[in-house]
Amino acid sequence: MTAAIGADVRAGSTQLTMAKAITHGLRQAMADDPRVLLMGEDIGALGGVFRVTDGLLDEFGALRVIDTPLAESGIMGTAVGLAYRGYRPVVEIQFDGFVYPAFNQIVSQVAKLHYRTRGAVTMPLTIRIPWAGGVGAAEHHSESPEAYFVHTSGLRVVAVSNPQDAYTMLRQAIACDDPVVFFEPKRLYHAKGPVDLQGNLADVAPMGVARVPRSGSDVTLLTYGAQVTTAMDAATAAEDDGVSIEVIDLRSLSPVDYRTIEASVRKTGRVVVTHEAAREAGVAAELIAGVTERCFSFLESAPVRVTGHDIPYPPAKLERHHLPDLDRILDAVDRVMDRPNSMSGVWS
Repeated sequence: MTAAIGADVRAGSTQLTMAKAITHGLRQAMADDPRVLLMGEDIGALGGVFRVTDGLLDEFGALRVIDTPLAESGIMGTAVGLAYRGYRPVVEIQFDGFVYPAFNQIVSQVAKLHYRTRGAVTMPLTIRIPWAGGVGAAEHHSESPEAYFVHTSGLRVVAVSNPQDAYTMLRQAIACDDPVVFFEPKRLYHAKGPVDLQGNLADVAPMGVARVPRSGSDVTLLTYGAQVTTAMDAATAAEDDGVSIEVIDLRSLSPVDYRTIEASVRKTGRVVVTHEAAREAGVAAELIAGVTERCFSFLESAPVRVTGHDIPYPPAKLERHHLPDLDRILDAVDRVMDRPNSMSGVWS
């Protein structure tokens, strides 16, 4: 049952880009709760570098849409104090690679205050991060730092892949009493999809539940963020070759919905994981370890990961060689299916 829910859309939905879906999510959260406020660099009059907060300053005023100095550590420290006092701050980190100056605050304070105070203090803080590559930008503007936060106990980490989830999961994150790191794939900001703006949060899947956008019987393909689109394309291409791929959009990276994953792996017996981040100690490694511990006797072959390379993010002209693409994913599928592949040195 849980495997099929996620980005379900009712009749009467509106076609929105992911960026506009996030705007609507912020607007609704601020209208519902006066304790919700936004903080970030250039998010007010400019509307953010991706125009996600465009118009919100006029609607809610400068006390709730706050332009901050260019100092991520200061932004995060201020947000911690606001959350401590009962507000629900939503912090925008302008680009993924700019989060590192705030890293100490996130892992040393945000993630630990609830535990440190024996539950007396909550941290209802949402950290929005435009994330990952594929937009022809430089390093510090195209990075995938999710593994750092997944490794940090006390944080929820989610990554959206479509406008409906962007809208719904952002509202869920803001309403959550736990701190949430909210990754938004910037190369999907302009991708359109149906969004139900009228739905009740109580009626949709929790943000910790994975979804299965495509069912299959031969291989389980685990991914998240913009790679969901690539995975779906790979599944369509594999179908022409007689291979049935089940695609799982994890949505939540911490905690992971292993219940949905286990159900799929027990059916297919084969696993491929793909993400943009580097291979070494990445999320794929943890997922494969988790699958192996839980489903070892069901596996027909060793799981395979398809990731970015273990290098600093390359110049824009080379990023197409860095990002996992359809061909690399299909080659991994061939490996777990024991078909001719790049590792076997045998081609049909």
